[in-house]
Amino acid sequence: MLRLPRFRFVSPPSIEEAIHIRTEHPATSMYVAGGTDVYPKMKRRQFQPEVVIAIGGLVRDDFRGGTLAPLADTLPSVAEEGPLPLGPLPLGLRIGAGATLTEVAEHPRVREGYRALSIAAGLVSTPQLRNMGTIGGNVCLDTRCNWYDQSLFWRTAEGYCMKTHGDVVCRVATSSPRCLAVASADTVPALIALGAQINVVGPNGARTIDLAECYREDGINYLALEPGEIVTEIVLPPSDGWRSTYLKQRDRNSFDFPIAGVAAAVRMDRGVVTDARVAITALGSRPVRVDASALVGTKLDDEAIGAVADATHKAARPMDNTSGTISQRKRAARVFADRALRSLRDD
Repeated sequence: MLRLPRFRFVSPPSIEEAIHIRTEHPATSMYVAGGTDVYPKMKRRQFQPEVVIAIGGLVRDDFRGGTLAPLADTLPSVAEEGPLPLGPLPLGLRIGAGATLTEVAEHPRVREGYRALSIAAGLVSTPQLRNMGTIGGNVCLDTRCNWYDQSLFWRTAEGYCMKTHGDVVCRVATSSPRCLAVASADTVPALIALGAQINVVGPNGARTIDLAECYREDGINYLALEPGEIVTEIVLPPSDGWRSTYLKQRDRNSFDFPIAGVAAAVRMDRGVVTDARVAITALGSRPVRVDASALVGTKLDDEAIGAVADATHKAARPMDNTSGTISQRKRAARVFADRALRSLRDD
């Protein structure tokens, strides 16, 4: 049985106090919300924090007091919106980062206006873990690799990798100057396709980031967040005229992480596409937004869909560090993009 190492668990009363504790222990502390990924990795000694800082409840309902500024003059502040984990905005939808994946998947407004997100959240892991895991945690999900996601005993016997010990080579590609671990979050491509932004708070204050700009092509330093920053909420733009979906390939149709995932969203006006976004996951060290401009001005005809499916295939750059072969996963990217876009056509 894998057991958790000894650590100090801290449940601060506010986001500010959580950030203060993290700043006091920058190299030996971690934030945790649902813990569905953090605690298993602690058991495998992939993470070995001395201090674990609980923030799940804080990013769920501790938004009063003006810590977060309004996103724009036309949008109300979080304090005006109140403490609900999921709440409407006049121009879109706000989701507290501590909302569980089950809540996100089953919320009526998400199902109706942001279908890709509802599908993606509902395909993460198992019902039990979706009841614990949070949308913020999935947005910040650690990258994965067959050489990294193993027990300490396995890694000690087989040999460590760059992600565990930076002074050794990447075991996937020994000539690579960087870690090639895979970004494997389901909700992220859906959120990117839907045009999501995130609000974060840290030692230097609050800021808003386009979610697509939040990731780096680096399996170790995969998040473009400053030290100590906390993702507090996800903000989605208006869904009027948009339709979206998400398709996922995995070894088993429950529990498993994606080995290829494609999210697609199109905005239609009188049957013609006026805007389109496609994003992929599990096919590189960061989620990738695909050029879907070929769809604009069309009625989602076969030629336009084929062009974007080809662009998706080109953007997919899987490595041999998860299930499935490289060629099979690249083909899946094209096929899933084609299927996803065809499903968004008018009946």
